[in-house]
Formats: sequence, C-alpha cells, structure tokens
Amino acid sequence: MIRRVLAGVATAALLTACTSAPPEKKPPAPPAEKVTLRVLAGSELADLKPILDAAAKATGVIVKMDFTGSLEGAETVATGRADGKYDAVWFSANRYLETIPEAKKRLGAATRIMGSPVVLGLRASTAERLGWTGKPVTWKDIAAAAEAGRFTFAMTDPADSNTGFSALVAVAAALDGSGRALDAAAINKVAAPLTGFFKAQKMTAGSSGWLTDAYVKRMSGPEPIDGLINYEASLIALNNTNRLNEPLTLIYPSDGVVSADYPLTVLAGAPAGIRDAHQRLTDYLRTEQVQKQIGTETARRPAVAGVPRPAGLPESPVELNFPETRASIDALLSAYLDKLRRPSRTVYVLDLSGSMGKNGRITQLKAALTGLTGVNRTLTGSYCRFRSREEVVILPFSDKPGRPQTYTIDARNPQPSRDRLRGEIEKLQVRGNTAVYDSVIAAYGALGAAADQDRFTSIVVMTDGESNRGRDLAAFKRFIAPNDGAAAVFPILFGEAQEAQMRELGTLTGGETWDARGGDLTKAFCQIRGYQ
Repeated sequence: MIRRVLAGVATAALLTACTSAPPEKKPPAPPAEKVTLRVLAGSELADLKPILDAAAKATGVIVKMDFTGSLEGAETVATGRADGKYDAVWFSANRYLETIPEAKKRLGAATRIMGSPVVLGLRASTAERLGWTGKPVTWKDIAAAAEAGRFTFAMTDPADSNTGFSALVAVAAALDGSGRALDAAAINKVAAPLTGFFKAQKMTAGSSGWLTDAYVKRMSGPEPIDGLINYEASLIALNNTNRLNEPLTLIYPSDGVVSADYPLTVLAGAPAGIRDAHQRLTDYLRTEQVQKQIGTETARRPAVAGVPRPAGLPESPVELNFPETRASIDALLSAYLDKLRRPSRTVYVLDLSGSMGKNGRITQLKAALTGLTGVNRTLTGSYCRFRSREEVVILPFSDKPGRPQTYTIDARNPQPSRDRLRGEIEKLQVRGNTAVYDSVIAAYGALGAAADQDRFTSIVVMTDGESNRGRDLAAFKRFIAPNDGAAAVFPILFGEAQEAQMRELGTLTGGETWDARGGDLTKAFCQIRGYQ
C-alpha cells in the first residue's frame, strides 16, 4: 500500500508482532552499582544515545557502542574476535548471523527492541507522475517501471549494508512469488526482471548514512535521482529535516518487505552479571513509555504488543520470507555483484614514490590489492573481490602520472582475469616523488566515457605523503569546479599522508576518506568496494 509521508508529519511507533508479551508498567529500579555493557552495533543506532543515556540513569546499565558494518560485524562475531571484547551485539537483524554456524553458537539471549521496514522513497513529483500516489504498488510494478527507465534510485551495496540486502531479498522474493524462502533456483528464475530493476540504480554506497547525504546533494544538481531505498524511519527523518527540495513519498510494496527488528543480543560467553544487565536494560527499553519515546524520537516501530500505534504511519506491511541458508544468501549476493547490478569502472591511483619503499609499505599495498583478486577467502573478502564485467584501471604515479592500464574481469570466467591482474600488481615498483593532483586529474581522463557505458565510476587514490610535484590543491579545485558531478574520489591515508588535503579532495568530489595510517590497508581497500 502506498503512503505519502510529508515533512513535518509526526513520527511514532507502530504495533508489530515481535512479541506477545505486554509492556512493562514501570522501569526496574537501578542497582547499587553501575555496569557497562560493551556493544558491537550497527552505525544507524547512534541516534539512540539520548534514550540510552536515560536508560543508564534508570537502570545503572551504561551502553558503550562500537559501530561497524553488517558484514564486518558478522565476521567479527563468527571468528570469535568479539569474544571478551564485547558483551553484546545490536544489529538491524540476526537473520544473517544465524545462517553462519560459527556466529550462531556465539549468540545468547536476544530481545527485540524496535523495528523498521526497508521501503522505497520517491520524490513526490515522481510518485505522482508514475500514478503511484494513493494506489497499491507491487515490486513487479516497480521493477517494470525501473527497467523502462521511468525512474532512478539509490541503494546501498547488499554485501555491506542491511538496507541494500533487505531490498534485494524483498524484490527477489516478491518477483519469485512462491511464498517460499529464496534458494538458488528461485534466484535464477527471477534474474531477468531483477536485472531490469537494477538498471535504474544510479548510486551505490557501503553506508546508508553516506548514501543519504549523497542523495540529498544529488537532488539539487542537474541530474537528481528519483528514489532512495532505506529504512522507513530514515526516510521519515529525512523528510523532517527540510534538507530536500521536495518531500519523499514512501512506497510500501503491497507484496511485502523485509524489516529490521533490532534484537539486542547478549553474547553466549558473557558472565552472569552482564546477562543480568542485559535483562535490566531490555526490560526498560520495552516499557510502554520508552517504546513510545523510541517511536517519537527515531520513527522506528515498537516491538511490544499493546503499545498503541500513533497516527501518521501505515499499518505494518506484509513481511516476506528471508533466505534460510548461507548458501542461498551467497547465491543471491554473488548474482547481484556479478550479474544483476550495473558493472563498475574504477581507477586506482597508486602512490609509488620513494617513501613507499619504507617499512614494507609497498608490500602492504600489493597485499591489499591482491586481496581483491579473489585470494581473500574471509567472509568480507569474498564479497570485495573484483567482480565479473568490472573494469579496473591501475594508474601508478610518482613524479608524474604513469600510464593507466585497464583490466576487464571476464563475465564468463572471471578468475583468470583476476589472476592476470594480480601478476601485474606484483610488478609495481617504487621510485621518485609525489604528484598527487596531476595523477587524480589524469584518472578522470582514464575514466573516459565510462558513464556513457552505464557503469558506476569512481577513483581511489592511495598516498603515503604530501604532494610535492605538479599541480597543487588550488589548481585541482579550478579543474574540478566546472566538472561538478563527476566521479567521486575516495582517498586512502597511509604513512605520512596529509589528512586535511586528502579529506578536502574527497569532500570536493563527493567521496569519502579512509584512514589506513594504522596499517590496515587491506580493510580500507575492501570497505571502499561498497561504493564502487
């Protein structure tokens, strides 16, 4: 069912069937001593700070959250790296974690706190033009309109972010129409309409927050994107910020959605005192008063039956089945990355100046790039490899930009293509000085007409020092000014890289900066993949 949610509409919680337990009438009394609960959490939960601060006063449980991405968090739990470092995890859902035996055995008691379906927000004018205002719309309708080029949308990378993966599951399950959880056969069956759907995806990202900011910036440009796939709560919050030049109409596909249910989950190895603190905190968060407060302040739906649904939000949409096995999830993600989505063309601008010969830096760079060629078999590494149909451009530089070399990952048999690229990476050698800005400008030339080829385009620049040859930052600003809207640059800080300059480079082009000065270059290169 379609609902139009305009800026200024009061947001609040909505009754869901997470539990049949009635809400608590009053919060528990605080204990004599305070307890700190160390939580590995999804980054979108940062907006709960005021509620958690109040919870600490009421219960004595102080929540200390470290934020991470969905897939990286799952790997941290599955490998045991969360054991002893964290007491609990709090992601948008545990469904993916529970398909990984090594992760599932480390999960203890889980209590649902709130919910938010992943839906499509469309510019009000676009929804009107499509005739979708006030009428039921299915995923099949949406996919057909997308394939016909009637609207465009932005969505996060399903391998990095729960919003993108939830949308991928929802549209695939709805197009399958069997009512069963997705398996490899069902994915193959709906590959054609899914490919049509993703023809309309014009922006990707590894983070919902970053994608939202980029979408807002693009909305005021010459080629605005029509839609944004995100949590219902995030779209409502965006409408209420007055950052948009027109409000978003929220489209709730009548054939169903996949929702986040935010289970606060204590780890199985946590001591009794921590388990008691987890119970006190969740009891408090599930009281009627706090459930209403969560709805009012964050626009998420309550998890407790009996909490009234305030006006302004539609009834709970139909919930679609989630894939039941890790194999099905892998098949869906692999299909998206290698077949369904638009391919990408990325220029890697690599600093090979003399300083890269110090302290094994060139060895670290080669190892990080090699990890993208299919040799990194970790949970995160398996999804950040170079993808089928992708064009990878290597542009080394020192005193001046080197000659860009383009490698295309074969669609039918990708691994030999990756192997050849790995061989070329091993040949990289250090020498000379550092011409950062000349090299980034050369990278724009190397992108060529990739945008006309219907590809995602981006530039990654890795440097361990300050630019001391060729054009400076001011000259680059003059170059980029008339090219506003060109491909984003994603700088990676390494060694003695100049942070302020590189962050400004990222900001000027609509990119993001990664800090690998602590030495984890592999992680930086892998995380950027969600934006390519």
